[in-house]
Amino acid sequence: MATEVKALLLDIGGVLLTKGWGRESRRLAAERFGLDYEDMCERHELVVHLYEEGKLTLQEYLHRLVFYSERRFTPEQFIAFIMEQSKPLSDMLFFVRELKARYNLKTVALSNEGREITEHRIRLFDLVSLIDFFVCSCYVGTLKPDPGIFRFALDQVQLDREHVVFIDDTALHVEVARELGIPCIHHKGLDPTRAQLAAMGLVLPDYVRPALE
Repeated sequence: MATEVKALLLDIGGVLLTKGWGRESRRLAAERFGLDYEDMCERHELVVHLYEEGKLTLQEYLHRLVFYSERRFTPEQFIAFIMEQSKPLSDMLFFVRELKARYNLKTVALSNEGREITEHRIRLFDLVSLIDFFVCSCYVGTLKPDPGIFRFALDQVQLDREHVVFIDDTALHVEVARELGIPCIHHKGLDPTRAQLAAMGLVLPDYVRPALE
């Protein structure tokens, strides 16, 4: 008999929304603003953890990434481009809302992202109406796959780990959570995730995929 699932730990970028400032967005930024993509990638890898852990502001991070020399565009223009990259994964947002309502699930965002991008996305997509707790790296000062961030999320839901399911599109994050005894789904799209949740007892028999704009 399946253990009752009472909470979902949900990655944001790649599960509920597109990546906020992922590899493809950085490549587009390099093309748009005429930047050296390889140099930008190298700088990003050296400092992004400081931004995502809340130790740098977005302005400070971009100073290391882009504005260490004079540019023909402003930080405000570059930040506006970053914010424009966020798009909803509408089918997953709708599905999780329906699942939460039917089973009265607790929902926790478990995300690696910097503060300004996180808060922009929360406001733009009204995530406060879907998520009960935000365990984001910029708030708690540590990143997935650090086991500590998973333990912190479990502390927030106050449930035994067998009653929780972690959903993330990054294999390493899933591997670490599974080693901690947390049931996991490596997210590869709505349909396989929906099937795995149904096998765990979370079924929406009348679910109809919404028509996307």
